[in-house]
Amino acid sequence: MARSGEATEQDFPYSLTISIPLPTHRLASSALRALQVDLELSPLVKRTFRLTNPEPSSIITQQTEIQVNRTRQTATDDNVDASDESLTVLETEYRATTNRMLRVAVNAFMDSLGVVVGVMEELDVDVLGNELGKP
Repeated sequence: MARSGEATEQDFPYSLTISIPLPTHRLASSALRALQVDLELSPLVKRTFRLTNPEPSSIITQQTEIQVNRTRQTATDDNVDASDESLTVLETEYRATTNRMLRVAVNAFMDSLGVVVGVMEELDVDVLGNELGKP
């Protein structure tokens, strides 16, 4: 039985994991830092960020990951070494008490993600522009 301060999987039965591949570790880390500052407004929703390696297309392997939330270590340039350059996928896991709360939280996240990627595309055109096939 879980302690009163801990959330169990049973308390948050609805979940969704969103994986966003980005061209470089620097962009993935920047997106993570930009998105993690906005706390979830509802206590009925829990969100976890992590940076992971891209999965090989034919073989599913255990991924190296950096967990990020308010109580764990954050992925910043100060504590990520050169071996972490392969962590280019921003993975966001949502857990909610109802499917409606999950949908509302994910919709808000997608809006924020669109802004972050749009800013990256405008301000870092040499990276995202080339990846998207734009001159």
